[in-house]
Amino acid sequence: MAFGAAKQSDAVYTLGPIIHNPQVIEKLDSQGVRPTDDIGSANIKTLIIRTHGVTAEVSEKLASSEFNVIDATCPFVKKAQQYAALLKKEGYQVVIIGDREHPEVQSLMSYAGSDALVINKDDAFPKLRSRVGIVVQTTQPVYVLQKFIAEALETVSELKVFNTICSSTALRLKETTDMARQVDVMIVVGGKNSANTTQLANLTKSMSVPTYHIETSSELKKAWFVEAEKVGITAGASTPDWIIKEVEERIRTIGGNR
Repeated sequence: MAFGAAKQSDAVYTLGPIIHNPQVIEKLDSQGVRPTDDIGSANIKTLIIRTHGVTAEVSEKLASSEFNVIDATCPFVKKAQQYAALLKKEGYQVVIIGDREHPEVQSLMSYAGSDALVINKDDAFPKLRSRVGIVVQTTQPVYVLQKFIAEALETVSELKVFNTICSSTALRLKETTDMARQVDVMIVVGGKNSANTTQLANLTKSMSVPTYHIETSSELKKAWFVEAEKVGITAGASTPDWIIKEVEERIRTIGGNR
């Protein structure tokens, strides 16, 4: 959508980095698509809403803007926003499981009401009201949701849960776990600022598999593969295929195309 907009218009901006992948951001910049945090800029002709979504307040402002708005919010994030708003409307105390500083969670908070709570996987269990509704940052692992539900059931009288975890993210975690059991080294490809990519790297490290989180093939080192017979490659949801392919080709070259 972003590359298509660049071909049709000048002065194309994204509201914040469109995804957490520096190489994609750089490639978009070379074609005239740049991040901005100022929706009041007179320079904007086309504004693209990032995949992580925006707050309800920003969405209302954009609805009355004079420039062209392209909504690239991930459908899973959009659904989580709708569920947060629904739980608020039905009188539940909304609990968002995720990282408070992540732009997706900040957008969810704006739909969830002033008494909403954000809980990270490492936080102490909070005191809750009797009626609680749960939504989850789309890139969270399932076990974090399961852990919170188990704890909440011991204290609340009514619990309503919307599992808003992205099915692609959950599947990627499972496939990465299966792969890591079969290889000597894991290479995780994606932005260092990407939540789900970092999660993949932490997962394979926790399995005691030598793991290297890289953004591009230029970061690969031959020393990582000296004793390796099998190498696994996984990547975050925001990592484009062309970067993954370059990494694969570079590893095959290092290994003499084994």
